[in-house]
Amino acid sequence: MQVTMSVNGETVTREIEGRMLLVHFLRDELGLTGTHWGCDTSNCGTCVTWLDGEPVKSCTVLAAMAGGHEVRTVEGLEQEGVLDPVQEGFMRCHGLQCGFCTPGMLMTARALLDRDPDPSEQTIREAISGQICRCTGYTTIVRSVQWAAQDQAQKEKGAAEESVGSTS
Repeated sequence: MQVTMSVNGETVTREIEGRMLLVHFLRDELGLTGTHWGCDTSNCGTCVTWLDGEPVKSCTVLAAMAGGHEVRTVEGLEQEGVLDPVQEGFMRCHGLQCGFCTPGMLMTARALLDRDPDPSEQTIREAISGQICRCTGYTTIVRSVQWAAQDQAQKEKGAAEESVGSTS
């Protein structure tokens, strides 16, 4: 069967088997290996991508079900050579160690900050509770998301002040 979808803003069409999972479509058909494949049971969360702006575990979504929809992967976080604040936070605050859970964590954290730009520690922990990290104990991941929230707020404040200054 043929499937067409938008992936990171680019329309893609491929001939696939109807039973192909979205995670395999992204990795094997499109070469977007940032989305990791861990358990095939939706327990680990390494495969989180966005489907129409909502985080989904791509090991539980058929690629055919994503046809006609917008998919965003971890490769789509960086924009025009600039890291997303979540990516920057993970780098600065050591939110990754082996890196296996990182793509899913990044996508989940970005979705959280889009909904709640100033989440509490408890809110962050709840948001990432569907992901398993075997290395960090989550403390540095939480710290990374907090850093990203603060950085994002500072950038938005600076942009607002600049906008006010340019209209004077």
